[in-house]
Amino acid sequence: MDLVLDWDLYAAKARELVAEGCVLLKNDKETLPLKKGMKVSLFGRSSFRYIKSGTGSGGQVKAPYIISIPEALKEDVTINPELEKVYLEWMKKNPFILNNGWNEPWFQPEMEVSEEVCTEASRKSDIALVIIGRTAGEDKDNTETKGSYYLTDSEELLLKRVRKAFDRMVVLLNVGNIIDMNWVETVNPDSVMYVWQGGQEGGHGIADVLMGRVNPSGKLPDTVCKDLKRHPAGKNFGSETENCYEEDIYVGYRYFETIDKENVRYPFGFGLSYSNFAISGTGEFGENVLTVKANVENKGAYSGKEVVQVYVEAPNNKLCKPARVLSGFKKTGVIEPSGKETVEITIPVSRFASFDDSGVTGHRNAWVLEAGEYGIILGGDARNAKNIGSFAIPETVVVEQCKECCPPVKPFRRLVIRDGIAAHEEVPLRTYDLKKRIEERMPVETGYHGFKGITFKDYLSGKATEEDLISEMEDIDLICLTRGEGMCSPKVTKGIVGSFGGVTPKLHDELGIPVAGTSDGPSGIRMISDVPAFSLPNGTLQAASFNTELIREMYEFEGIELRKNKIDTLLGPGLNIHRYPLNGRNFEYFSEDPLLTGLCAVAQLEGMHKYGVTGTIKHFACNSQETKRHFVDAIVSQRALREIYFKAFEIAVREGGAYCLMTSYNPVNGVHAAGNYDLNNTLIRDEWAFDGLAMTDWWARVDEENEAPDKKYSYNMVKARGDVYMVTPDSAANGNGDLMEEALADGRLKRSELELVARDILKTLSRMLVSKRMQEGEDSISEKNIPEIRNGIVNMLPEIDLAGDSTVDISNIRCEADINNRFNIRNLSREGAVMYVTLRCEGDEFTQNSVLCSLSGKTLSAIGINGGREWVTKQVDVIVALNTGTEMNLYFPQEGVEIKEIRIVNK
Repeated sequence: MDLVLDWDLYAAKARELVAEGCVLLKNDKETLPLKKGMKVSLFGRSSFRYIKSGTGSGGQVKAPYIISIPEALKEDVTINPELEKVYLEWMKKNPFILNNGWNEPWFQPEMEVSEEVCTEASRKSDIALVIIGRTAGEDKDNTETKGSYYLTDSEELLLKRVRKAFDRMVVLLNVGNIIDMNWVETVNPDSVMYVWQGGQEGGHGIADVLMGRVNPSGKLPDTVCKDLKRHPAGKNFGSETENCYEEDIYVGYRYFETIDKENVRYPFGFGLSYSNFAISGTGEFGENVLTVKANVENKGAYSGKEVVQVYVEAPNNKLCKPARVLSGFKKTGVIEPSGKETVEITIPVSRFASFDDSGVTGHRNAWVLEAGEYGIILGGDARNAKNIGSFAIPETVVVEQCKECCPPVKPFRRLVIRDGIAAHEEVPLRTYDLKKRIEERMPVETGYHGFKGITFKDYLSGKATEEDLISEMEDIDLICLTRGEGMCSPKVTKGIVGSFGGVTPKLHDELGIPVAGTSDGPSGIRMISDVPAFSLPNGTLQAASFNTELIREMYEFEGIELRKNKIDTLLGPGLNIHRYPLNGRNFEYFSEDPLLTGLCAVAQLEGMHKYGVTGTIKHFACNSQETKRHFVDAIVSQRALREIYFKAFEIAVREGGAYCLMTSYNPVNGVHAAGNYDLNNTLIRDEWAFDGLAMTDWWARVDEENEAPDKKYSYNMVKARGDVYMVTPDSAANGNGDLMEEALADGRLKRSELELVARDILKTLSRMLVSKRMQEGEDSISEKNIPEIRNGIVNMLPEIDLAGDSTVDISNIRCEADINNRFNIRNLSREGAVMYVTLRCEGDEFTQNSVLCSLSGKTLSAIGINGGREWVTKQVDVIVALNTGTEMNLYFPQEGVEIKEIRIVNK
């Protein structure tokens, strides 16, 4: 395929999405937009170091540049130079705390700004702009403390002093999650806007909104409550052993709009504009589809877009239901002042059906529409949308009959709300024998028939079937096929986190099975190398745009970039629900609402699929907290699972064509997701017709019921129809020491089960980019307007003489993020050399870090290392090519690595 990756167009699309995701919450006195030529005083250290994303694997994208807010604003306004200088000088003595780059602190300490400084700044400026920054991420939840969910004392003092000194004041929130907003009432700034974390083009997109080039049209993807202690999920969040999802289906606005309206500071779907829009319309129900025609009129002075939101109010009959449920939405185009636009939203009944897990409607384990009156609610947010009509369902209708799937085994009581009154009821427990279900579905064995010369290419061309190819695999080949390799496998693009498929000589060389590569996402491609990648706006911002078409367009560029880097699947989108504001990984995910989450995922997948690559939807399921995420059991009713926590994944599979899925670390109702048969087979394959590959998260623990989980029990993953265990350092050598062969020998695992997952793997590989290259040859991808890489520091080391064994001077090695340590080697043998690097890494065993080694620009190895602070010696072959130079480079993508010794020996 001939493709062009135009980085300018890529940047423009990301910038557009950033602007549409900004959510304006307050704008008194028409403080915004700013006027060109204004004098602006910037406060807050986050003003001068923009936070592009959260932390962990979903945030560590090596962007070629990051546009800060002041950098972008300086094109239009004058930034107070004296105040800026004070901040920059202070930051030299008080640099950002980065830890190991995996889990930075939630906030960075603020510089104290006196009343006198504020007053002096106000004399020289027309307006004050205060930026509050927060981050969190993988392995690091937020906490209900100052500096995380709440403002610090110094931040509050700063806001109050700026407010006192300035007539006009704007506060921007450069955050991944929603935070406490009660300070808005006490400080009373004129304007407040969530600008989220917008990736490398964040500053440009935010400036477009601040300057009025783009009218804000973002809407809150989560409810902002007044009192977090009254949040329904609060008391069941943060446990190290189990969380009972007692609030059941009443998540986010489903709870607040049903029973606790007074506790809402800003409702779900809320967001202001510089203009005013009026929404009216009609709804008609027929043929199992609700059709809403909405008329949107711009009654203000600014051109802009509006989000039309449709909620359905289901009758409270035998099943208790939320007051309203988002069932459809659509963003308008740009509407001129006094202009109008009509949008039509078609809503299938599956969007507002309810799941009966108890049989109270007479239809147990079924999606139903109960008899009664259904209200059609239309408007701009969950609180202020108005009833525009109704339709009647004369008798209860079964929309889809399902199997009982993954219900709890531990008794607990769940919340039910009827007529505004809260009560609790016992949750229906599992009624079937899970082991018997697995045994009854045991696949038929093909068996090993010896090598007959059939290869993967024969399978691709249709000359052979999956069974033909599988029959040539011995038991050990099938086992190796289930072992993905990483980190930074040399068998795929350098620096990406995983590979699977033909990872052994027998599988690859004899059977011709290709090796597919996976890269972390979803905020862009994470390569642990010196190769830059585009840093995308985070998931929360994307959802706040409510513009799935724009998301799809941006991920078309991501698709080309993946294709350019020969990456078959991006590990994203992340589809976990924002059950509670303190989940540190919420920035990777989209929303508290499953429909908004699911349709954003569909948009990402469609964008990538256009160019033959895909995304791996994750983390399936209930990854609702990072604290003890490998151990904490999610105890959830089947109804809540299906209506809330599974729904976005279902939409991604059924509407987005997802064919790669990653399981979560945690148990779901007693069984770890990686080895959960109901999740990986009964639900996604039997019910949703998922026809692809399920992989584990990296180094996941696997178990069966009543068995201590461990990665060595990966045979349980196979029994559960999980396909690939991620990751092993070496598949053929059984680098994780799994018990797959022993389980096969003693009958705990059957060859037929291995054959079944082999079919999944082969079928998925056949759809991937790596197979397209086998059939069509290499891509022709050119790049235009390649961005200048602005970051990266070179640290020159003394020259090394290899006349004898030589040790690098460790005292001069800088193990900091974006540091290139370079030294020249004298007397390097033409046969090459061997370098021994002794190093260790901060963090726990799941923290991922690396050092990239290259010789005169040619990559030798990406030394992958996990946390644990144990010294490890790694060997790197220094390969000398014809006419190569002798400049050695050790590059550190992130903080946290410590080197003890580097020894180089000529061969």
